[in-house]
Amino acid sequence: MNGYIFDWDVVARALPSMLQGLGITLQITVITIVISMILAIPVAVGRMSKIEVIRWTAQGYIEIFRCTPLLVQLFWIFYALPALTGVTLPGYASAVIALTANLTAFMAETYRSGFQSVPVEQVEAGRMLQLSRFQQLRYIIVPQAMRQQLPVILSLNISLFKDTALVSTIAVADLMFISNTISAQNYRALEIFTLAAFIYFAIAFPVSLITSAIERRMQNTSGPGFKPGPSLLARMMPGSKVTGTKVAAAKVPAS
Repeated sequence: MNGYIFDWDVVARALPSMLQGLGITLQITVITIVISMILAIPVAVGRMSKIEVIRWTAQGYIEIFRCTPLLVQLFWIFYALPALTGVTLPGYASAVIALTANLTAFMAETYRSGFQSVPVEQVEAGRMLQLSRFQQLRYIIVPQAMRQQLPVILSLNISLFKDTALVSTIAVADLMFISNTISAQNYRALEIFTLAAFIYFAIAFPVSLITSAIERRMQNTSGPGFKPGPSLLARMMPGSKVTGTKVAAAKVPAS
């Protein structure tokens, strides 16, 4: 490798500062996810509204933030918005606003897909029980939509966690900003950015595994005659036989 000599002592010295940066990254991630998951509900409802002004306004918002780069949105809020309003926002606030606006747009489309997948019969039953529109959303539509769209929601949250690296471009002291600063000071980019990548991976990968497990479970339990298959540990044991998870698959008549 061109005679490059690794200096992992640099990693040990940089780790405390990088963990502080990770704390900022996680703060921004959690705040953005919580706000977006709340704001996306009225946006999704507005997207399905029968009132054209509300429907087109919600759709316009969604398409603008889905069809423009997140980095451009971040720069626009940090640099351009003060020129329009005369109010200068700190980098942290600009980062939260930009990420929230972006994630809300994607989350709203996810919610809309989930809302429209709820059986019409259940919604009509809610009307027969004289439930208000808010009560229908609270007790019938939202719980089912959230459960069905959970893998997609988790995937969006993983992407958001990785996208927080962009906030370093507006001097927010997150993990990426700290990593870049340390790398510029000691000229050890390989070690520092390898550690940064490992930290991102160590957090995102377990959530990705959970998302995949939830998705597989939802697919396996979606049909009749489901029987739980062997555990992951059992399937990994030598000599184990992998059996189907649905009884219906075992009832194919012999030719």
